[in-house]
Amino acid sequence: MSERIALLRRDAQEEASRFPALLARAEHLAGTVLLGEHGRRRAGMGDDFWQYRPLRPGDTYRSIDWRRSGRGDEQFVREREWQIAQSVQLWVDGGASMRFASDKDLPSKAERARLVALATAILLIRGGERVGFTGWSLPPRNGDVQILRLAEALSEDGGEEYSEPEARGMIPHARALFVSDFLGDLDPVEAALTKAADRGVRGVLCQVLDPSEESFPFKGRTVFESVGGTLAHETLKASDLRDRYLDRLHARKDRLAQLSRLTGWQYLCHHTSDSAQSALLWVYRAMDGGHG
Repeated sequence: MSERIALLRRDAQEEASRFPALLARAEHLAGTVLLGEHGRRRAGMGDDFWQYRPLRPGDTYRSIDWRRSGRGDEQFVREREWQIAQSVQLWVDGGASMRFASDKDLPSKAERARLVALATAILLIRGGERVGFTGWSLPPRNGDVQILRLAEALSEDGGEEYSEPEARGMIPHARALFVSDFLGDLDPVEAALTKAADRGVRGVLCQVLDPSEESFPFKGRTVFESVGGTLAHETLKASDLRDRYLDRLHARKDRLAQLSRLTGWQYLCHHTSDSAQSALLWVYRAMDGGHG
């Protein structure tokens, strides 16, 4: 029993240590990017009424419009344009496939994805934006406390091999950032982007890949096994699979780029062997209305 408690304590300490480490790296990375004048923070803009919407988790009772809510049984919030325009929602893939790294000197895809996403959030929040997750777990808010919440949540791993984009709770006319290796089924990605586009949401797809996933350097007898251990394939001549694999990867990247164009999003393929700063600069400029 005491041994089990000791193991649980060790695991908890390891999990806890990841959160401040990620935050420190993201703060440092964000600090390398100079914040210019933010286009959304202009006095007198964005105060116009936009719409009524149902009360959602994370809303305060002070935000309820009681006159509109009094017409029926449902409670409504009076949402203004600035509240919509300054909302940014993140989805960062927590699936097991993201924990892959081909070399001990390279970060895993998950480490790089979380770092870029959190550093982007820090820059946006300090530029006056409200940042949160898609879905209902962590609605967009501003302030340093929200940065801590994001860092803590991003330090958690998911259990599935590949995770699907969370497209619930997309705020109309907000912006979004999806970060993943996008090596799972792309149909849920297409569905999420379509849903986002229908709500006027624009954003960035950031595909994070390990360099070995682009070059396929394998030869001879090789056993390919997924990080989560649910998939395995053995071959005696790995090099024979190279051309087919690269063709399928190229087709997948083309589909992601095409989906982005059709829905008004932007697409970036980033490799963990490249600098995190290059990805952050590209994503931040794209999120701020520019182009990478």
